[in-house]
Amino acid sequence: MSLTTDAAQAADHGAQNAHRGPSASSDEQLARILSSLTEDKAEDIVQIDLRGKSAIGDYMVICSGRSSRQVSAIAQKLMDKLKTELNRPSRIEGKETGDWVLIDTGDVVVHVFRPEVREFYQLEKMWLPAGQQAFTSQPS
Repeated sequence: MSLTTDAAQAADHGAQNAHRGPSASSDEQLARILSSLTEDKAEDIVQIDLRGKSAIGDYMVICSGRSSRQVSAIAQKLMDKLKTELNRPSRIEGKETGDWVLIDTGDVVVHVFRPEVREFYQLEKMWLPAGQQAFTSQPS
């Protein structure tokens, strides 16, 4: 199955499960995701506001890891934190190869890439309006 198909299925799964009991808001999820990615040394973290633009979620976060091992570790730690700290089970695709990992919470879609793969797909260009720059989170 292609990653694009996996992403669509993950988005559908997230939409179906988005309203299961009390859970963190999309803004709370986004804040925790950005914090986790920064703690785990993800690079070039970009957040894209999808509210009113797409049904796949409220936000998209794109970041890079330096190696396949780091990409997989960032993704696994994020999944664990979402589950334990926000009681938010998420769906993950691509962790085994570590080139491009997609994590879908239902409200926030996170893409963790190796830099070469990120450059190839250029998701920021696909999701941002022409001429608009992405908001890049810098470590504090």
